[in-house]
Amino acid sequence: MAKTNYTFEKRQKEIAKKKKKKEKRLRKMGKGTEEDQVELNPLVEDKNTSIDNSE
Repeated sequence: MAKTNYTFEKRQKEIAKKKKKKEKRLRKMGKGTEEDQVELNPLVEDKNTSIDNSE
């Protein structure tokens, strides 16, 4: 039976924590992540298409 690699698991948890902390810090600064910007862009495009349809 293989021995569990606890150091690898611990390192992965640390990396996940750092990533989550960085994303939270960026959200608080108001810069947002790429996902936030992607969600906002379709709303702008929808507004533009409705203006084009009314003309």
